[in-house]
Amino acid sequence: MERWSNRVAVVTGASAGIGVEVVKDLLKANLIVVGLARRLQIMEAYKPDLPAEQQKRFHTLACDISSLESVNKTFDWIVTTLGGVDILVNNAGILLPGLACTMDPLEMQQLMQINVMGVVFATQRAFKSMKERNVDGHVVLVNSLSGHSVNIPNIEDSHVNMYAPSKYAITALTDVYRQEFKGLGAKVKVTSVSPGATDTSMIDYAKGFGIAMLKAEDVSRCILFALSTPPHVQIREIKVEAA
Repeated sequence: MERWSNRVAVVTGASAGIGVEVVKDLLKANLIVVGLARRLQIMEAYKPDLPAEQQKRFHTLACDISSLESVNKTFDWIVTTLGGVDILVNNAGILLPGLACTMDPLEMQQLMQINVMGVVFATQRAFKSMKERNVDGHVVLVNSLSGHSVNIPNIEDSHVNMYAPSKYAITALTDVYRQEFKGLGAKVKVTSVSPGATDTSMIDYAKGFGIAMLKAEDVSRCILFALSTPPHVQIREIKVEAA
């Protein structure tokens, strides 16, 4: 991770779960980190617990990743203030219960807007910054095993019915970005990290089911491993689940 020292990493969904652990690990690796989340107050609440030197390198910004206007405003600040983006970790996402055949279409649209278009909005701005500065950038997409196969354990109260299609889109986007970045001559890598069930607040509903779960820090370590590879090595996909 030495080559990333003092470079700028942006982490979406940085107020909880995997996002918090990624922020902490990147700060430990001596990066400048920008945490994005709608709940700014939560990021501000855990910031004082960080070592003083890390606090100076941690910038917290309120951002609704589903809003193009909000994303553009945020990235404009990052480019103007910090000079650009070198790493983007697309972590923000939501789960909403319901069946694809009966769910409120507005809720379905909200889920897809955050889980898919939020990735598109942030990646476009990060890639623009990386390409214009000709840097060896890296885009990480936090995917899911649900983005590779669909398993609906309880048809009456499923939380994955629309979540899975949104993550299948991330699987496709990963390969689309890989080919586009290469075709445009950019020195930018892209990696999808697909965890299984992870012990975060997003899946509180499943914690009584006896399912083996990863910890958020397990997923963060996978992300840091992908980032630690040299520029000529690209890890396309990491799949990880609890043993």
